[in-house]
Amino acid sequence: MKNKELLIILSQIPNNQHTYYTKFNSFILKGQNVFDAIKAYHEMDGITHLEFNYPEHFAGYDLEEIKKAMGDLKVNGLAVRWRNDFTNGDLTNPDPELRERAIRYCKEATDICRELGGTYITLWLENDGFDYAFQVDYEEAWNQMIDAFRELADYAPDMKYSIEYKPFEPRNFSMVDSTGMTLLLIKEIDRPNVGCTLDFCHMLMKRDSPAYGLALAASMGKLYGLHMNDGYSQMDSGMIFGSVNIAHAAEFIYYLKKYNYQGVVFFDTFPIRENAKLETQANINSFEKISKIIDEIGMDRIAEVVSKRDGVEAQRLVLDMLK
Repeated sequence: MKNKELLIILSQIPNNQHTYYTKFNSFILKGQNVFDAIKAYHEMDGITHLEFNYPEHFAGYDLEEIKKAMGDLKVNGLAVRWRNDFTNGDLTNPDPELRERAIRYCKEATDICRELGGTYITLWLENDGFDYAFQVDYEEAWNQMIDAFRELADYAPDMKYSIEYKPFEPRNFSMVDSTGMTLLLIKEIDRPNVGCTLDFCHMLMKRDSPAYGLALAASMGKLYGLHMNDGYSQMDSGMIFGSVNIAHAAEFIYYLKKYNYQGVVFFDTFPIRENAKLETQANINSFEKISKIIDEIGMDRIAEVVSKRDGVEAQRLVLDMLK
């Protein structure tokens, strides 16, 4: 994820209504500080939660003052961001002192998250990767990730650690670069509180089928979070959900319903030129409209089409959704 992001989180609640909350880098980038951003959240209808980045949203701020400013706003989780010294790796940095510091950041984020009432730590291994042949010992780096996640999972069994993969950027190759690689890593970590967050645009970049990855992760009980957006697969475009790949977006929501996903849904889009509040509403409208269409078509009919494994029938279904 980038700083120029708008991260909206959509959470399903029992009465089939939704609550929304947004990550506030969009406000901070406009020259505001953390307290200005929190104040803006209080002024937006329907916003009930916050999600902070650690350490960037806490540097220079007093935690008690942040809690006071939050008032009745709640925290879903924290995302760890490794910057500056970590350009050559986070959990796989060749410098053992930096590896240890990276793990320490995660533990500090865990403690703050718990104190704020959150339950999730999202880890995008931004710098864990390589750019050249012969640059890294792959098995060594793989084992370093396993050891680090086991240490974190054992440190806080009451918290969930969620791995978010991205195939490339900022490194040319990421150590965890696909849904399959993520699930293999989770299996080898072998801890009940380690799962994954799937980013729709990252999956398109890898040419992973978003719904396929969702189905595998959900069937294993390891789908902890979602980042919903869209793009043309060449880069991390962060466009409005359903704006480019509407058929894949619809299939994704179908499988969310099939597996009764009750976690949060992040709209991870980048309002660089767009009005952030209007883009927020566009994401929400798109998600809810597609969800409504799935309900109107009916889960049974969609399941019947899927069972036929027929491309013509599948395309007819998509066209029916567009009526």
